[in-house]
Amino acid sequence: MEVLKEKVEEEEAAEREDAAERAERGEKMMRLMEVRKEETTMTQEMLRDLERKLSEIEVSIPEKPSTFTKDTIDISKLPLSYKSNTPKEEHLLRVADNFSRQYSLLCPDRVPLFLHPLNECEVPKFVSTTIRPTLMPYPELYNWDTCAQFVSDFLAMLPLPDPLKPPSYLYSSTTVLKHQKGNCFDFSTLLCSMLIGAGYDAYCVNGYGSQDLCHMDLTREVCPLTVKPKETVQEEEKAPPKKYAIKPPRDLSSRFEQEQEMKRQEEIKAAEEKRRRQEEERLMEVDSAKTDPLHGLRVHSWVLVLSGKREVPESFFIDPFTARSYSTQDDNFLGIESLWNHKNYWINMQDCWNCCKDLIFDLGDPVMWEYLLLGTDKPLLSPAEEEDNGANDDDDVENLGKEDEDKSFDMPNSWVEQIEISPEVFETRCPNGKKVIQYKKAKLEKWAPYLNNNGLVCRLTTYEDLECTKTLEIKEWYQNREDMLELKHINKTTGLNIDYFKPGHPQALRVHSYTSMQPEMDRVMEFYEKARVDGLIKREETPKTMTEYYQGRPDFLSYRHINFGPRVKKLVLNSAESNPRPVVKIIERFFRNPAKPADEDVAERVFLILDERIQLRYHCREDHITASKREFLRRTEVDSKGNKIIMTPDMCISFEVEPMEHTKKLLYQYEAMMKLKNEEKLSRHQAWESELEVLEILKLREEEEEAHVLTTSIYDTKRNEKSKEYREAMERVMHEEHLRQVEAQLDYLAPFLAQLPPGEKLTRWQAVRLKDECLSDFKQRLINKANLIQARFEKETQELQKQQQWYQENQVTLTPEDEDLYLSYCSQAMFRIRILEQRLNRHKELAPLKYLALEEKLYKDPRLVELLKVFV
Repeated sequence: MEVLKEKVEEEEAAEREDAAERAERGEKMMRLMEVRKEETTMTQEMLRDLERKLSEIEVSIPEKPSTFTKDTIDISKLPLSYKSNTPKEEHLLRVADNFSRQYSLLCPDRVPLFLHPLNECEVPKFVSTTIRPTLMPYPELYNWDTCAQFVSDFLAMLPLPDPLKPPSYLYSSTTVLKHQKGNCFDFSTLLCSMLIGAGYDAYCVNGYGSQDLCHMDLTREVCPLTVKPKETVQEEEKAPPKKYAIKPPRDLSSRFEQEQEMKRQEEIKAAEEKRRRQEEERLMEVDSAKTDPLHGLRVHSWVLVLSGKREVPESFFIDPFTARSYSTQDDNFLGIESLWNHKNYWINMQDCWNCCKDLIFDLGDPVMWEYLLLGTDKPLLSPAEEEDNGANDDDDVENLGKEDEDKSFDMPNSWVEQIEISPEVFETRCPNGKKVIQYKKAKLEKWAPYLNNNGLVCRLTTYEDLECTKTLEIKEWYQNREDMLELKHINKTTGLNIDYFKPGHPQALRVHSYTSMQPEMDRVMEFYEKARVDGLIKREETPKTMTEYYQGRPDFLSYRHINFGPRVKKLVLNSAESNPRPVVKIIERFFRNPAKPADEDVAERVFLILDERIQLRYHCREDHITASKREFLRRTEVDSKGNKIIMTPDMCISFEVEPMEHTKKLLYQYEAMMKLKNEEKLSRHQAWESELEVLEILKLREEEEEAHVLTTSIYDTKRNEKSKEYREAMERVMHEEHLRQVEAQLDYLAPFLAQLPPGEKLTRWQAVRLKDECLSDFKQRLINKANLIQARFEKETQELQKQQQWYQENQVTLTPEDEDLYLSYCSQAMFRIRILEQRLNRHKELAPLKYLALEEKLYKDPRLVELLKVFV
């Protein structure tokens, strides 16, 4: 019984344990179901959220994705190559389709290849045959940067119809140039054609770009024109210290003050750096808030230029929208699907998880780049790979070579017509002659030459804020200005204007800085010294001073500083010309004249006009440490009693390093002082002339700004009025000459043939009668002409005789004026009589010859030659 009890208890305990385990498993299952239910709910919420976000993304896909409307393209005038394919092109399309099917089978997760889109005539064309390598006849389009800038300026950007896939249409470059608009693939095709024609190893790329790159959004980029080039500071070579050189004086400035000043400067820099960092963080937060939902999916096309040709040291990308070059490591380029040129097509087989940073552009490596055609020239493998492949058996290489020869296929020629850009179109550049580009805190505007009346071709406006409401400065570039103005820089903060001129200005101006065009204000003028006789380089003017810098003068003058006093009020019109400012002080400095000793070569002279003193400082000799000085005290030539003042020793104070006897004599000092007085008058006159020249330049600049006349080249026949008038005059003269030749070639038998019945064949008798009538008529015309000349000759002679008879009868009573009129008439009458006599004599000489010439023509006339053979 006890054994049974124990067994029952064990069974009950086992049942209780099983029930507890079942209950625990049930609880776990319930918890697991609840977790799964929660996960399902969260998944549904995430899906709903994703659907809501995706529904907010609007992607408009038109029925026919094309860059232009079909109505704007007149396909009736396009050549046959645009409307159909040659057998070789059809073969290429079949090869491309086969290649695309194999690619889709081997790489099902990749997007379809961009191989043969439709052209403007809706004919499928392989992308490589759309590239037409062309070298433009303009030197400006020989380098990659100018080519890219031309394409960027000339074409207007159109977004892709579907930002997630390449376009269905790819138009020819001739059509794109004609309409001046296109998408990124049109831009790249045109640019690649121009670069290959210029000798670059260029390729069109089909890949993925950032949102800013695809939309040509430069609002986060800094304008290249605002970036100042780094100034290279050239360290001056310190001369080796001399053994017996004088020690420099001790620095007596306070170190404590220097430290405090350094701390203050560091605090200012730290505050500026902190403010700049905060602004950058704020901008980064704003940019991060505007995340692109299609990042990494936006299709874009650009141009790849490989190193090697045209001395390109490193491969780089060119964005055709902005004409900017980028490194292949740039973050804006997110991946590459394929690329092509006019010879072959390559597919990228490398992973683009790290954008394009890890891509190797060795197109000869079939592991990294799968090519379409075998029979085209392609880059070779790297040297290391060539050595590895060289270890293969010779038999395999020969067999592979034979197979490649059997499968080789050359790329057909481009179906696009020759790309041509006329000079007028090349000059216009921008669509409708104007283009506006918005940068970060800047706006760039471009115009075609001669579009604006003032010659403005480019304007850069810089702003203080990102909203571009507060203008900081404006830069304007000009072309074809008659005043040679090239650049105008306007600072809105300080009000400073700076004008830059090219060589050729009437006043040889190079730079003019000013705040106001009114005279006697702060301004700086710089000149082309080689275009001026006086060698003036720079002139600085303030209301009270004027400073001039010279170079290359025969008198070695290098510097002149003039101090003016207050103008004396006069009753006359208060102008600078009639009432110049009085000169108070003149300082002049000179370069070293090697023809003179240093002690006699003046380095600086100061005319203190109010104090009547003249100070001289001479050049210092190389073996001396001090220079000679001399000061003259000018006095009136007569005293209060009218007695002439003689030169005294106290009128000249001098310090000479090496005194000489002749310099101590009063005669030498007197002659030096009189010479300086004359030079003072000359310097004051030159200061007055400088004032007048400033007024003349300001007046000329005002007239130039009001007129802003543009110049035209003599070869520009459309805009050059003088050339146009001369061409029209030449055309008129040529037309008149042509009419004379036509008159000379008139049919001389026509009046006589008109008398005969039309269509009737001439007989011999009629031919003889026509010849005789034509000759007799011509003879009568010669006689009539001779009689006409004779009649005019006799008439002039009779009138002259009548005047002579009148003069004989009234000779005594004639006034001098009447005699002058009589003599003038006689002179003119004799001139006319001589001319008529010469014409009559010449007519008599030429008439027989003209008669014989006409007779010979009649015998040789094709209508009479057969009938008049008997009479020849």
